Amino acid sequence: MALRRLVNGYQVTQAIHVAATLGIADLLRDGPRDSEDLAAQTSTHAPSLHRVLRALGAVGVLHEDDDGRFALTDVGECLRSDAAEPVGGWAVYVGLPSHFAAWANLLHTVRTGENAFRSVHGSTVWEYRARHPEDGRSFDQAMTDITQRANQHLLEAYDFGRFGTVVDIGGGHGALLAAVLAAHPRVRGVVFDQPHVVAGAPAVLEAAGVADRCEAVGGSFFDAVPTGADAYVLKAILHDWDDEDAVRILDSCRGAIAPDGALLVVERELGGPNQNPDGKLSDLNMMVGPGGRERTREEFAELLAAGGFALQRAVPMAIGLSVFEARPA
Repeated sequence: MALRRLVNGYQVTQAIHVAATLGIADLLRDGPRDSEDLAAQTSTHAPSLHRVLRALGAVGVLHEDDDGRFALTDVGECLRSDAAEPVGGWAVYVGLPSHFAAWANLLHTVRTGENAFRSVHGSTVWEYRARHPEDGRSFDQAMTDITQRANQHLLEAYDFGRFGTVVDIGGGHGALLAAVLAAHPRVRGVVFDQPHVVAGAPAVLEAAGVADRCEAVGGSFFDAVPTGADAYVLKAILHDWDDEDAVRILDSCRGAIAPDGALLVVERELGGPNQNPDGKLSDLNMMVGPGGRERTREEFAELLAAGGFALQRAVPMAIGLSVFEARPA
């Protein structure tokens, strides 16, 4: 039975994806509603929607009342767009056909070593999202949600207040820097990402009330990154890339950072044998998607050394991530 539940996990994934895409959790924010009402609000087929909702009730995401109305459980609350630690954006993204198709070709990667996403779609994940803006927006929202979840734990684990200017490399819409600057009024920031991605940052920074202390800059971290800061953050960036490309990113940071600056790599540790399933499964996600990998602490130290940095310490966070603090070697 335990194995069967694991094998059928994709069914739960897709049911949650449907509910997240339709915004069911936000519609249930004010209390229980029946499937007919929810179908009218979402322009969906009521009997089919009911079957999805009752399945989610069976796995604890929703609760089905005796009168056929559905309500959010504590687990389901995390699908709300205003949740303190939102999961809805990730649920939308991982159920997309483009992402699901890559995972469906995991066996091809194991047999050949070829990246599954590229073998299915004929391009990298980055090229695909640039050509398919809707998928790109879903990915950006997923990353914003993940960052929002991690921000509180990051700020509790690491003191950014000692820096004057922080640059978030590959910072997306600026959710991380918005939290850092809000917590530390004397700190200034730069969010750096591809031009079409970082275009979404001003709205996030404005909403957080920190736009006057943060600049949004477009570019490629393979070419160069903004100079003049005393701290550079790479959150969930290096795991997207193989070692060769990761070193290229580190080289760009090495060329920009001051001699006494700090490089902060925020990633999860892979973990030892029979440990950390989140890390091991994320490693598979990197393999079939962008083509990168998760790494052990020792592998991070070696990678940083190849990019001209010396690992100083690793600061663990409560949600399985760590801050790897490095200095120019």
